[in-house]
Amino acid sequence: MTGPRVLFDLPGPRARRRQRIGSALGVLLVLLLVGLALWRLGANGQLEGERWAILFDPATNVPQRLLEALVNTLQVAAVGMVAATVLGALLAVGRLSEHAWLRVPVVAVVEFFRAVPLLVLILFCFLFLPQVGLSLSAFGALALGLTLYNMAVLAEIIRAGILSVDRGQSESAYALGMRKWQVMSFVLVPQAVRRMLPVLVAQLVVLLKDSSLGFIVGYMELLRTSRSLVETLNFSFGPRYTFQLYVAAGLIYILVNVLLSQLAKYIEKRTSQNAKTAGTTKVELPADSAAVTGVTLDAPQRP
Repeated sequence: MTGPRVLFDLPGPRARRRQRIGSALGVLLVLLLVGLALWRLGANGQLEGERWAILFDPATNVPQRLLEALVNTLQVAAVGMVAATVLGALLAVGRLSEHAWLRVPVVAVVEFFRAVPLLVLILFCFLFLPQVGLSLSAFGALALGLTLYNMAVLAEIIRAGILSVDRGQSESAYALGMRKWQVMSFVLVPQAVRRMLPVLVAQLVVLLKDSSLGFIVGYMELLRTSRSLVETLNFSFGPRYTFQLYVAAGLIYILVNVLLSQLAKYIEKRTSQNAKTAGTTKVELPADSAAVTGVTLDAPQRP
């Protein structure tokens, strides 16, 4: 076979014409729905400049409160991301262990925290842990709940990424005398990271959005602050700014998630370019390796 296998035939001229017509009709439908929504909002007075100006008026304290809430959201999300990634990597390695005494408890931990709803974990950390002597603030309870849930999910992502590396890579490393931790650290993980990076970033974006569940424990993240502002402004001016404040919170979430996704794409692009430039990954064996000092392992990289 000279060419790669495909699961479907390439579309012909008629199929491409139907695809273009379907795409055009889909775009027109979306534009129609957007126009209808804007017309209804305009009819209700929601597009008036006065209502949107409150988002940028320092005298109302709205932009300061939203900025503070954004910082709070990023702080708890950053703590959850770092802790969940580190613990998830350790759990993934434990689940790949050949020793049953280590693998079985790790599997139980991962499956348990994957099955428990995140909201239940947050409430458990905030309400039950103080009864056993471990008092947590709203920030601590939210960060711990996010960490416990997402470390289990990330553990499965990392495990799948490591298992996706061709078996020949690890077999070649073992043949050179490398120990298992050396194979994992210098051969499997560097290749697996590039493959699972998009899924990792997608889960971290979910973690950032899940920080909005902090309202249940009174943590003043972005959504809770927006609700507080709505209640305050409704008491002073009536229900005039509810839509604007929730839209502002939603746009901030979208902006942060888009920036995080772009950062991941940049990192993925840089690592791919480095792999293509190098052609192969040179893995220097540590001095304490059983293999001959100076031997290197050439690990061909998938483009």
